Amino acid sequence: MTNHTLPQDPVPPHAELTHFDATGQAHMVDVGSKAETHRVAIATGTIRMKPETLALIQSGTAKKGDVLGIARIAAIMATKRTSELIPLCHPLALTRVVVEFSVDAPNSSISCTAQVETFGKTGVEIEALAAVQVGLLTVYDMCKAVDRGMVIDGVRVLEKHGGRSGDWVA
Repeated sequence: MTNHTLPQDPVPPHAELTHFDATGQAHMVDVGSKAETHRVAIATGTIRMKPETLALIQSGTAKKGDVLGIARIAAIMATKRTSELIPLCHPLALTRVVVEFSVDAPNSSISCTAQVETFGKTGVEIEALAAVQVGLLTVYDMCKAVDRGMVIDGVRVLEKHGGRSGDWVA
């Protein structure tokens, strides 16, 4: 197995894992004293497949229907259910979710990008990542009968804005 490493952000000397208390017990972070700000996160990821599978998706003749249309709805639904999937994630009132799929025919792949927004006390990075993962998983689910070798990879946060830590761009 090849070891692929990504560049690492420098970790500030005061950095600590926020989901653990002083005794090392997991807890939900208290965001009560944080200011409400406009928060935005953008995440992306890709699914690679056989060219024939991509052609099937593009033709709109997949047995289960409009693959990318259904995957878009699944991705949006995932953002609204993130706190039910990730144990210490806060439930959020989202104000905007945009999910886009782009086809890369030469590489026989589809990328999913999700932008999630809220006006609140905590960020939406996890919601954006959940959207991308579930959107791509839905593509896999809808096409697995013809291509079980599809690969999902490169799922990551591209940028986040708002909150105490400010802006971050990959």
